[in-house]
Amino acid sequence: MRFCAVRDNADGLSRCLEKADPARDWRRQAVICWNRKVAAGGASLDALLDSKGGTSGGEWMNLNSDFGTRAAVHAARLDWTPSPIPGVDRRMLDRIGDEVARATSIVRYAPHSRFAPHTHGGGEEFLGLEGVFQDEHGDYPTGTYVRNPPTSSHTPGSEPGCTIFVKLWQFDPDDRTPVRIDTSGLSFAPAPDLSGVEFALLYEDAWELVLMERWAPGINIAVPVPGGIELLVLDGSFTEGDEEFTRLSWLRQPAGNAASNCRTRRLHGLGQVRPPRT
Repeated sequence: MRFCAVRDNADGLSRCLEKADPARDWRRQAVICWNRKVAAGGASLDALLDSKGGTSGGEWMNLNSDFGTRAAVHAARLDWTPSPIPGVDRRMLDRIGDEVARATSIVRYAPHSRFAPHTHGGGEEFLGLEGVFQDEHGDYPTGTYVRNPPTSSHTPGSEPGCTIFVKLWQFDPDDRTPVRIDTSGLSFAPAPDLSGVEFALLYEDAWELVLMERWAPGINIAVPVPGGIELLVLDGSFTEGDEEFTRLSWLRQPAGNAASNCRTRRLHGLGQVRPPRT
């Protein structure tokens, strides 16, 4: 079970009761957490619209674009949507824009597919889910966490094929810090305030905290999350209320509306917390 959670997400507590399979080794279960002190729209989106005069060509989309409400997508149930690049398909989770967009997506590269060279004006953050993502800077196999900050450039593709979870135009516009982490080699430490939880730091600055966490089976968790939470299930499942989240299910809770009655079973996931930016 690996599960991603974010801290400082909402006014109140996120209460999660984990019911992981006791036959599985909990030390192999992990969570990635984002605590991002930036609006879901925020300055990066403003910069995107300003840079393109409000449009960049193609059909404008507003998908799960109200960041003041809960959003849930069970991506494994979605059909793949072709991108303009042959061999590159998407499952869109949230999106504001056209082909240049503030977006959260799962992206699949067929073998030998490649994008044209481009610059990420608002930054790019991704986690390798399957296969090997590649660009001129290196190879990024499954489990690699990458941050390409605003103004960074590359020519992405994949000779063997790959699937990644990717977030675009969601950086602090002044961020210039690249990150490359092989999460398979992370060292975990006990969380000082949560019994049965271990964490590893992926990224931290003045407005954002990204963690990977591992939760022991059968524990109760109550975490202050005043900034909103976002998570993606990578393996296993959990339930929130009466809704079950399985592999590639995605949940976003806004600031002031913490996830509640969350029960994890066998879970490996990716998560992010980010309050609105003012």
